[in-house]
This record gives sequence, structure tokens and C-alpha cells, in this order.
Amino acid sequence: MRSRARDRVQVSAAVDLPRGFAAHAGNAGVKDGTDDVAVVVSSVPATVAAVFTRSRFVGPSVVVSRRHVADRQAQACVVVSKNANVATGPTGLAHAEELAELTARVAGCDTTDVVVASTGVIGRLYPMDRLRSYFAGLATPASRDVLPAARAMMTTDTHPKTASVQVGEARIVGMAKGSGMIEPDMATMIALLFTDAAVPADVLDTAFARAVDTTLNSLTVDGDTSTSDTAAVLANGLAGPGDPGALEAGLHQVCLDLTRQLARDGEGATKLLVVTVTGARDDPQARRVARTVANSPLVKTAVHGADPNWGRVAMAVGKCQDDTDIEPERVTIRFGPSEVYPRPHDEALLAELSGYMRGEEVEIGVDLGIAAGRWTIYGCDLSREYVAINADYTT
Repeated sequence: MRSRARDRVQVSAAVDLPRGFAAHAGNAGVKDGTDDVAVVVSSVPATVAAVFTRSRFVGPSVVVSRRHVADRQAQACVVVSKNANVATGPTGLAHAEELAELTARVAGCDTTDVVVASTGVIGRLYPMDRLRSYFAGLATPASRDVLPAARAMMTTDTHPKTASVQVGEARIVGMAKGSGMIEPDMATMIALLFTDAAVPADVLDTAFARAVDTTLNSLTVDGDTSTSDTAAVLANGLAGPGDPGALEAGLHQVCLDLTRQLARDGEGATKLLVVTVTGARDDPQARRVARTVANSPLVKTAVHGADPNWGRVAMAVGKCQDDTDIEPERVTIRFGPSEVYPRPHDEALLAELSGYMRGEEVEIGVDLGIAAGRWTIYGCDLSREYVAINADYTT
């Protein structure tokens, strides 16, 4: 059985949802005795925006949710953890559709107004008899506290992840899960946001896509994209309209908070790694180079060992072979605030930086000296525990 060597952190402070939203969490016996079902319902129909994985092995939950959010309206979200229900054929798709139906009955909404998400082991069908029995006895959610739902989404996470911000009269509250198999390609593992702001569908869609792009979609733990990545936001409008710019800033703030939590809690991780590339030809080049650095096993293990081996960063930048405008003589590399290249070798500085890298957050900066493109990627170190966790995931 897969396990984490670190104790799960039990966060006790309640996190209230915006007005009109209520949550439920409980155990349906999907895998073990921990909570594995999370449901969040709005008392009124809400505007929805969502982004999903672009994996070619996409899970049925994503197939169903893409269909359901096409009209940009939703009223409920359901998450089943410990079972991704991926690569399960027509039966798995039928089960995901039935899960939406079961949730709709509890929420009192149309089946097509339910966003479905799943996470866990691939290749196994839902235990539908248990889920049917569980939902048959489930009342409409009434709790304002989203924390139990955030905990119910967890698989190998060590603690639930939530974030919130006040935007004028409205609030934005988010919850997320994800610890391994994370290099999003349009989203993250699972991130669900809720707001009582009144937002036109096209404005919400654009704002959320931009917020996700620079946060959840700029996250990597191990370079592996999940089959089930889902990020969605529901806006029920009960707080009335607000400033669109302030709303987008709030969405970005919540997504960034969740992104940093996800990176810091990567499987086996002991440190948050933040890689920023500046001076690139354009933002896409900066993003590509930053991701290459953040995903390098040699860079990640050096960060884990607090070894300021900047040569590994130079190596990673050099792997971007198609970017022929990258010239070593124009590149600058820094660890934290200290330049390490092209600065001459300095043993005293390296010793000082080793102390810096023993902290909980390590920043690596690379300036390409070409133009004004920049991007930041959020990741983590690579430890022995990551191997231990993933060596026995199904056994």
C-alpha cells in the first residue's frame, strides 16, 4: 500500500465557503476508511469556467465534465478520491455519468450541472455498489466549512490545501489536491474555486484561464501529466457584480497560493523550488527553459541536498537545444539573491549558499540576456521518499 513517511498534517481551522455554497465530505469505502467523497453545492445555478488535462489517456470524469461545462453553467461539484476511474472503457464512462446523476439528486439540480472529478489509482472501476449506497443516504450538503471536503480529495497529500481572498463584497475560496503525477497541461490535479461574485461567463472564462496559466499550469512535481487534471471555478452571483480586474487578481491570488502549497507538498518533497527565467526572447521561451530547469533530476537532487551546484542549472538550460539564440556568454545564473555564473568560482560563497538552500524555499534565477520574456515555474526537490512512495503504489 502506498504511504507517506511524513505524518499527515491535520489543519483544524474552518474555511467558510462564499454565500450560497455548502459542502459535504464522507467515506463511501472506495479504498479504505478515510473520507473519499467530496460534494460542494450552490443554492442557485452558477456560472462556471474550467480547464482540463490534454492527456490522450483522459479519464471519464474529464470527458463528462467537459460536456457539462460547455453551456458555462453548473451548480455542484463532486470529487471521488483513491480511484481515478481511468482506462476503464465504456463501463467507466457510464459510471462517471451515473456519479453525476447521483450527485444531481442530492444537489437538486440537473445532471448536466454537475462537475465530476476523480483522482487515485488508474485502471480500476469505481466500486459503484458502495457509491450508490452512500449517495442514497446523503442529504443536501449544509456545511459552510470547505476544509473537510478538501481533506476528502487527498490521496498522497499530507494535508488539505485551501486558500481564500476577499474581493469587494465577494469572496473567493479554493481547495486543491495533488502531490505526485503533476506537470499540468491546462490545469492541475484537482483545483476547485468558488465565489459569490456575479461574473459574465466570458469574463470569468478569460480571467480564470489567465490565472491558471501562470500558476496551476506553471507547476511541476515530477514532469508527469495526470489523466484527470481538472481546475474549475463556480460563480453564483449572490454578492452582486464587482470590478472584473479585482476579480481576476483575486483568482490569481488564490490559484498562486494553492500552487505553492501543491509544490511544497509534492511527493517526498522537503522544499519548494521556484525557478524564474528572465531576459528571454518571449514568455514561451522563458517558460520552456524554467520548466526544463525545474524538472531536471540533477537540479532537484542538488536542491534536496542543499548543494549549490550551479553547473547543473547550466546543463539544464543547455538542453534547450532548439533555442539557438541562447548564448552562454549572455546568461546569468543566481541562487537566491547571489549570482553564481558568470561570477568566478568562490568557495566561500558556495558554503554560504549551502546554508541558504537548507531553507524551506529555494529560488533559482536564470537571465538569458536576450529580450524581456519572463516566467516562473513552481516545483520541489527530489528525495529518496519520492522513489519509495511510487515504487509500491498499487501493491
